[in-house]
Amino acid sequence: MRVPAVEVGEPRAAGQIPYHRRMLNERIFFIGPTGAGKTTIGKRVAAHYGLEFRDLDQEIERRTGADVGLIFDIEGEGGFRKRETNLLQELSERSGVVLATGAGAVLAEENQRILRAHGFVVYLQTEVDQQIRRLSRDKRRPLIQKPNRREILGDMARIRNPIYESLADLIIPSENLSVHVMARRVINRIEEAVRDPVP
Repeated sequence: MRVPAVEVGEPRAAGQIPYHRRMLNERIFFIGPTGAGKTTIGKRVAAHYGLEFRDLDQEIERRTGADVGLIFDIEGEGGFRKRETNLLQELSERSGVVLATGAGAVLAEENQRILRAHGFVVYLQTEVDQQIRRLSRDKRRPLIQKPNRREILGDMARIRNPIYESLADLIIPSENLSVHVMARRVINRIEEAVRDPVP
């Protein structure tokens, strides 16, 4: 049974039951829009629990020897998405991994099935204005390398946000906080969501 998605709140009170030990042998998946901080926060969460961290896009680049933009140019979005699904399936079968997915990975129904079936899904919720600020110098993401970046991000949000919400075990709004504070907030909320019930 999946844990109901919960919004971020105050950190858990001291003395409550800590992070469920069972999760250490499972998987935590970070989903959300481009620029939400999935990789940055995911690395901190993985380090905190001593888990392996993988970024799906970076892993595709490492294995192909080509960046995402070049893969899009040569194989098109369809070719990239096929690679994405194959690798997501592989990584989702590993134990003890924190995985940051690409923003568009949730579009494929097969990927949605994989995420639901294999791990605890954390949705980092981000507004378009935040994305614009954070991606002002980005040259790597092929789908937003156009002058009408705000319009593109808005269109993506309308399609993808409902999917993110439907997949999430935990929904955490991304705020203008330091990486350290935001990571601690995410860890606190994961622990609250998956801890054992108090006897």
